[in-house]
Amino acid sequence: MVSVGFVGLGSMGGPMCRRLAQAGYDVHAFDIDPGKLASAVEAGAVAAASASACASAADIFLTSLPRPDHVEAVMVDGGALAALRPGSLWVDLTTNDIGLVTGLAERAPDGVGVVDSPVTGAVDGARNGRLTLFAGGDAADVERVRPVLENLGTVIACGPLGTGNVVKLVTNQLWFISAAAIGEGFAVGVRNGVELGTLWSAIRQSVGDSFVASHDAPSIFAGHYDPSFTLDLCLKDLRLIEGLQEGLGADLPLTDAARGAFKLAADRYGPQAAELHVAKRIEEDADVSFRLAGDWVAPWDVDDNTASAPVRT
Repeated sequence: MVSVGFVGLGSMGGPMCRRLAQAGYDVHAFDIDPGKLASAVEAGAVAAASASACASAADIFLTSLPRPDHVEAVMVDGGALAALRPGSLWVDLTTNDIGLVTGLAERAPDGVGVVDSPVTGAVDGARNGRLTLFAGGDAADVERVRPVLENLGTVIACGPLGTGNVVKLVTNQLWFISAAAIGEGFAVGVRNGVELGTLWSAIRQSVGDSFVASHDAPSIFAGHYDPSFTLDLCLKDLRLIEGLQEGLGADLPLTDAARGAFKLAADRYGPQAAELHVAKRIEEDADVSFRLAGDWVAPWDVDDNTASAPVRT
């Protein structure tokens, strides 16, 4: 049986780690939060004493961390990179800086493969194994890790190391534009006399539909705006996207506008506010309400193996 190491047991990493343990893998896990580590152990993982100990025990070593500096802290300062065994694979599930990933790959011990495989699909996707994973790296390394990652969702091979993050950031780029726009559409419709539920139904059955409209809008209706991802993390990803824009030779006004919209929300509500406060700012400024009656199932409350989209019960 392949031994799996997993570092980073947050809102996305925790459910992914638990799924791998429940699938029967020999999983060694580590997180600086004892409560999160205890949850992984309860699901069948073995607690590692440190990130480096976790790495040294693994044939496949997975990291799922909020930011690039966290990855560097674990892999370099925490000694995980140096602890990897020859023949092992490091798979970074973080939405990361391409230069950091490729730079760390160059510093990896001889015989260690590296794959970048950031994920998309939100917390409910992590819990029910319906994520999409964008894998970049040597084709043989990607195929070697595919059976493990397919316990988490659909794996898309994107090309050489680093392309996984390019694809993930492009998908996020489009999400940010949609998320910045959904509040504008809601405000225009509601202000002009359309009931919000009717408007939402029409959007979902028209050319206006999107993942934001179908999956994320209920977090606006419920009034929690999805705290599983913060405005600070949105701005982190938008900065990474800005890096990809450099040298493109074309203006990207929609991407720039989305970046500005998220910055306005973070300035008003603080960087730790939930991601969809980008719509709350418009709601407040237009003096309209985006509350919609219903018992909305939050993404973090979706049971494993159930449908990934929030439902109104």
